[in-house]
Amino acid sequence: MPVFVIEDELHAEWQGEFESIAAALAELRNTAAIKWGEAPNLPPCSSARTCGREYVIVEFDNRAAPWRELNRTAVLSIDAEGATWHARDEAV
Repeated sequence: MPVFVIEDELHAEWQGEFESIAAALAELRNTAAIKWGEAPNLPPCSSARTCGREYVIVEFDNRAAPWRELNRTAVLSIDAEGATWHARDEAV
């Protein structure tokens, strides 16, 4: 059974593992509603004005170690200007 991981691709930070893509998208919807500068949208860089997060959903085959990446889809960008959903955001 695959596992779906939300990753901030810019900073190589995993934001959670989920059993379904629907669960990962629900988490990103919640994240998008949170103001920049508040967890989990705290800027990891020294400047909040120039930093951002690029959230992707990565599908892994986790049946054996090491996990094998099956798919990577850009879903959401968040920075001081706000949240931007990428193509296929709700349809991933």
